[in-house]
Amino acid sequence: MPPVNIVSDAISISNFISGMIVVVREEYCAKKNLREKIQILQRKFTRGDWSLLDCHAHVLPNVDDGSGSIDESLSLLNMLKEQSVDTVVSTSHFYANDERIDSFIERRQIAYEKLCNSLSENSPEIILGAEVYYYSGISRMEELKLLRIQNSKVLLLEMPMSKWSDYTVREVVEIANSRDFKVLIAHIDRYMDFQSDKVLDHLLGNGIMMQANASFFNDFFKKRKALKMLNEGAIHAIGSDCHNISSRPPKIGSAFEVIQKKFGKRYLRSMNDFGMSMLGK
Repeated sequence: MPPVNIVSDAISISNFISGMIVVVREEYCAKKNLREKIQILQRKFTRGDWSLLDCHAHVLPNVDDGSGSIDESLSLLNMLKEQSVDTVVSTSHFYANDERIDSFIERRQIAYEKLCNSLSENSPEIILGAEVYYYSGISRMEELKLLRIQNSKVLLLEMPMSKWSDYTVREVVEIANSRDFKVLIAHIDRYMDFQSDKVLDHLLGNGIMMQANASFFNDFFKKRKALKMLNEGAIHAIGSDCHNISSRPPKIGSAFEVIQKKFGKRYLRSMNDFGMSMLGK
């Protein structure tokens, strides 16, 4: 990369990015943010500047343990936008033991409408969904379909952090086969230490899909396994699982960069297209 050239006629900086000259004017950003803005431009030109999908995020204000305010929700969305995310699935936690489905949907809708009043035209599109915690007997819940991701058949299912029983595995498969659902298991990377390869292969063989968190790809010691699973079709979607701007901010952009570095732009685009088609987009 050639050195930065300071120009006196109101153009502050020019930078060579992937074979292109990108010019940033003074009105574009303050000097103290200049390095950050250039890094954003580098990432966008490297990826081709297409929009990407975050299929697991907690961006609605005051619904669960995610965003605690409208301002924090806006900050999370801005961070996702800077990471080239144009569509985000809001997957607020749902626990059947704590709340009725109709009450959850009402709270979620109120939070969504409040947030929408503050969104800009450039904010990522928000698709409403839920992260539904598994419990024994969930397959018999009559209104379970109301918790599917908006305008799709996809149910994001959070599983127990323990070894799953044969009954649990059968029930997950039953939801997919008897209810005409597309079951997407949330952050599969968290459960793998508890499950045998045989169990995971059985679920995959019965049409159960797997979502992995961005942290799986960002972890130096785990990303090789993450990329292998992705390439073998054992991971179908990626989510930031962001909850706040401090301890759990979105870092999905760096995960996309890991994937693109390994497999290329076309692979990343195809992965994103599959995620959008899964959601009926």
